Amino acid sequence: MYWVVMSKLASPLALYGLDKAELVDEPELAWVHHLVLPDLKNLIKAAAQAGFHLSIFSGYRDFHRQLAIWNNKWNGLRPILDANSQPLDTSTLSDDEKLHAILRWSALPGTSRHHWGTDFDFYDPNLLAAGSSLELVPQEYAKQGCQHPLSVWLSEHAQEFGFFYPYLRFKGGVEFEPWHLSHLATSQPMMNKLDAKQVLKHLKSNQVAGLACIEQHIEQIFSQYVTNICLPET
Repeated sequence: MYWVVMSKLASPLALYGLDKAELVDEPELAWVHHLVLPDLKNLIKAAAQAGFHLSIFSGYRDFHRQLAIWNNKWNGLRPILDANSQPLDTSTLSDDEKLHAILRWSALPGTSRHHWGTDFDFYDPNLLAAGSSLELVPQEYAKQGCQHPLSVWLSEHAQEFGFFYPYLRFKGGVEFEPWHLSHLATSQPMMNKLDAKQVLKHLKSNQVAGLACIEQHIEQIFSQYVTNICLPET
């Protein structure tokens, strides 16, 4: 099993996407955790040798960017998708229902794995049909989907470079995300250090939409959507 315990974090704020001290700004890869960078480069190199142009569709995302995504979804400025990647009619949803609908695909600011520079949404732009763009939905990675060849290769080889699928299957929280890979040795200690009270503190000071509902369900959010991941078998 590929497992290394990270000794410490340079800044607690890095856990919540509010500090980039542990990250390096790598050309073409943007911000990546310094402990992840060698394995990420080796994964990309191996993919290239297999005929794939492994690219990052979404990597590091700070607290404020995640907050904008959340607020836009809560306020109806950005669609909220159902389990089949179809837009929901949010006018029919209660606040509790809207909370869980958003969390199905988008993390609460302060809890996103993309805050750490350890998690990446991968695709191969060369596999897209001419003139098309990636929608980042499971159908694109399934059989007959444009990204299926890459998905098969990653499922067979990503773990050799220290990566795993935190959302390999639906467990009642975040939906299945066949594009999302995480660097196990670096991300797991970070997830274990996340604190719900600190998340609420940052949310309260940054005008998050739906705060009352979030605060009421914060412990459930953590157990159902944050720590409820698919770890590799030991």
